[in-house]
Amino acid sequence: MTQLHNLKLFRSTHSHLRSLSTQSSISTHDDVQVSSSSPFSGLDEMMTGFIFGKKKATEVAHSVWMNVVWKGDLVVDATCGNGHDTLAMARLVADDAGRGRVIAMDLQKSALESTSSLLDRSLTSHQRGLVELYAMCHTKMEDLVPSGASVRLVAFNLGYLPGGDKKIKTESETTLLALEAAKKILARGGLISILAYVGHFGGREEFEKVRSFAAELPVDNWVCCTLQMLNRPSAPVLVLLSKK
Repeated sequence: MTQLHNLKLFRSTHSHLRSLSTQSSISTHDDVQVSSSSPFSGLDEMMTGFIFGKKKATEVAHSVWMNVVWKGDLVVDATCGNGHDTLAMARLVADDAGRGRVIAMDLQKSALESTSSLLDRSLTSHQRGLVELYAMCHTKMEDLVPSGASVRLVAFNLGYLPGGDKKIKTESETTLLALEAAKKILARGGLISILAYVGHFGGREEFEKVRSFAAELPVDNWVCCTLQMLNRPSAPVLVLLSKK
């Protein structure tokens, strides 16, 4: 029942992410046309799949991004890891004019190499050119965003690098600093997406810090929710922070 409530809450409180005209079947955003008949295309099916245990939280996150990010947008992958989030972002922002941009970062050299390899295999040369990779802590993301630029999405995939050294992982202190940075650079109508892994050492503490951060955001400017499996205590938790 809680998850069904979350679905209703998400659909009602996130309608501002794509303000579509009720008088026209087509609306525009930076010269990109989008049908207003289905502003949350694919999200209902994905959420239903999550509720019945057939879809992962990562898949839900990517589906949400599809309803937030537009071609030509600037987005940030704060923890690129093996590059799957970065790849999804690149495909979302890629446009013929080359205006889209993905800024992706990670402290580990192996993560950047893995991400670069995945992008090289999966993207066209044009799409690949839209992605910038940086060996940098996510607390410094403000330094990478051009002055005055609007960021549509900042994504965090917390924890350790899959297949890497499990002792090297995100920490509560730096994650909170990175969230503060993300809050500053995010455009109105944008989204901070956080996937928190509570099953590893320190993961639950980090999630609680993230949840406290979200709970303290002013309700006039933010809509915050979580998607969590209550009877699977080690399952990752998706936290979504939408800026009005």
